Amino acid sequence: MSFFLEPLQYEFIQRGMVAAILVGILCAVVGTYVVLRGMAFFGDALAHTILPGIALGYLLTGGAREPLFWWALGTAIVAALGIGAISKNSEIKEDTAIGVIFAGMFALGIALISTVRSYAVDLSHFLFGDVLSVSPGSLWLIVIFGSLVLLVVFALYKEFLTLSFDPILATTLRLPVGLLNNLLLSLIAVTVAVSLQTVGVALMVAMLVTPAATASLLTRRLSRMMLLAALIASLSGIIGLYVSYYLSIASGAAIVLTATLFFLLVFLWKKLKGR
Repeated sequence: MSFFLEPLQYEFIQRGMVAAILVGILCAVVGTYVVLRGMAFFGDALAHTILPGIALGYLLTGGAREPLFWWALGTAIVAALGIGAISKNSEIKEDTAIGVIFAGMFALGIALISTVRSYAVDLSHFLFGDVLSVSPGSLWLIVIFGSLVLLVVFALYKEFLTLSFDPILATTLRLPVGLLNNLLLSLIAVTVAVSLQTVGVALMVAMLVTPAATASLLTRRLSRMMLLAALIASLSGIIGLYVSYYLSIASGAAIVLTATLFFLLVFLWKKLKGR
């Protein structure tokens, strides 16, 4: 029992554990739609395009960490809606438009960060995640915004279900397809902003995609897929933090590696079962 209880004697690990579970559930539920609609590249691009907002907020607030969440949130929503608009109306292909915006915004973020002498220390937790530094205030932000996202997802469950599996039927049923698409993009944006401190920009797409992809190998029902993805993501957060504590590795990387291991085990099990 000492193996499990020893890390929990520290309050920052307790907060980190709660944050990892909450973020895991949020990413898993929203990530289900990301996987079903083939939006993994969009999620990756979105996570990187908010970097300029974080860097700009850091410069304007004099290095304060707490306000950076609001800069990240605002930039994420604007970037999500912008990418959605360009992808819809541009003459070039969707993945090309996303790639151009992704590369340009990420380069702008790096340029802004490079002007800060101590950026390696102050902003590295946004790049690679640092769930163990989650403050009580940050934890409350995760709870509030995570709950709002989940509430919207469950309130519009049928609409998002129809839109994800059969957009033509959604149009036939006179659903506000454009509004629902923008709303889903905004929910992904909020999820990315909420999850930044836990796994960081570099690993964000893994938490959106990997648990949901693992669950998709086990079931074809959307509701079960969400539940399984949330369970896998939560376990990945818990196990990852223990691995991080005992092996002294980055917490965000440990969480993502654990989720990846779950995926590989399920994938191999399905292959062996098929044979």
